[in-house]
Amino acid sequence: MRVVDQAFETAVEPPNDAAGTAWWFAFRGGELLVRESAVAEVGGVVEVPLAVEIAEMAVGAAGLPRHYLGALGGVGCWAVGLPDEVEAPDGMRFEGLRALYGRVPEALFSVAGRAVQIVAWDRDHRFCGRCGAATEPVPGERAKRCPACGLTSFPRLSPAAIVRVARGPEVLLARAHNFPAAFFSVLAGFVEPGESLEETVMREVREEVGIDVADVRYFGSQPWPFPNSLMVGFTATYAGGEIRVDDREIAEAGWFRWDALPRIPPPISIARRLLDAFVAEQAALAGLDRIDVDA
Repeated sequence: MRVVDQAFETAVEPPNDAAGTAWWFAFRGGELLVRESAVAEVGGVVEVPLAVEIAEMAVGAAGLPRHYLGALGGVGCWAVGLPDEVEAPDGMRFEGLRALYGRVPEALFSVAGRAVQIVAWDRDHRFCGRCGAATEPVPGERAKRCPACGLTSFPRLSPAAIVRVARGPEVLLARAHNFPAAFFSVLAGFVEPGESLEETVMREVREEVGIDVADVRYFGSQPWPFPNSLMVGFTATYAGGEIRVDDREIAEAGWFRWDALPRIPPPISIARRLLDAFVAEQAALAGLDRIDVDA
């Protein structure tokens, strides 16, 4: 079933004619059940199974809460959380979402990111955080309400600001302690209570590398299901100071010319979009039509 560039329409309640073929996002913890292909063993393409296939294979979904997510290209999408002891049927296996990027069509990967967050939210809010009573789904809403005290819980997002800092033809990149040895990216951090996104940008850059920035401008955003972030992208310009790395999170940082970048994030991330846009801008200033950036 072709899913490239198809639009996703979100919904909570399935349509009356929802029976039949549908995409089925079945998670065991943070791992998605996928169907292997002939080239999967060497990192090739895998496929998200269809609902009718899941039903036929009886992987343990019966009786578990299932969530209608909406429709991708007119085809319904469902999510379900499976017990930890469930084994994948023959020809299928469980894989983490990060490992699946580039091996599942991007449209399906995006829905999978939505699905894993809904499944986790349902699992973590089965009981009221205020009084401990069992919660109940709210009809027509993505919410759970406590029948005892009335507390209503919605899926939670953790907003984070991510920023590309430029100094002329150079861009500020850093490597976190948990990154691979030669992997660099732009800076990012979670928004604190009572803080604007712009304030987060300035604070995070100052805390992590000790410099000041100005001209903070919105670039774009990206949902990031690891585990439940909303990445809000910005650009900024260098305003002063020398790099002083915060050793708690950052292993090293430096200024890199647009045409001599180290290993940077893959196209899955808004970090890569920020850097690709910077390279395109600088290439245009240099009179070049295009330049390829290695992942």
